[in-house]
Amino acid sequence: MMTVYLSHGLESGPGALKTQALKSIAEKLDDCEPVVMDYRGMAEPQQRLTHLLAVLAERGDDPACCVLAGSSLGGWLSAAVSAQQPVLGCFLLAPALGLIDYPETSPNIQARHTHIIHGWRDDVIAPGPVIERARLQRLSLRMVDDDHRLHASLDTILLDFERFLHQCGADARQAIAG
Repeated sequence: MMTVYLSHGLESGPGALKTQALKSIAEKLDDCEPVVMDYRGMAEPQQRLTHLLAVLAERGDDPACCVLAGSSLGGWLSAAVSAQQPVLGCFLLAPALGLIDYPETSPNIQARHTHIIHGWRDDVIAPGPVIERARLQRLSLRMVDDDHRLHASLDTILLDFERFLHQCGADARQAIAG
């Protein structure tokens, strides 16, 4: 069983458009359980990071069978968790990298599979630090002509996410069988 943790951004919630759209993709797959995180009432990145780590520990999911997906602050959370415990996959949408107020401005992503989607016109999270992290780690990066919300790129995001989950699922099944 592959578990997909979905983390929303700073000012959104578990019912946000992208979170629910990603959840619907994960629900279509066999042996895939989406877990939608709820960080409302937790303003600080460290609070959210502690909460996500606690949920991972409470559920007892094998990190080698976990995909962390998130948008903006949720993308940073996914990257930060993977830096502490390597995971199967990180799918990051406009991840909040390079922000000096965060405990780790650019976490070293430790995932077997990583895919990042970021908008060229993002005026909330500058593309530069995201491009640099992808370059340093040779991570898959898709730059799109969109802003921070990435709503104009939703179809592309969902196609990429479905393909990404299929790749991760094949690896998870091999690990279990192996």
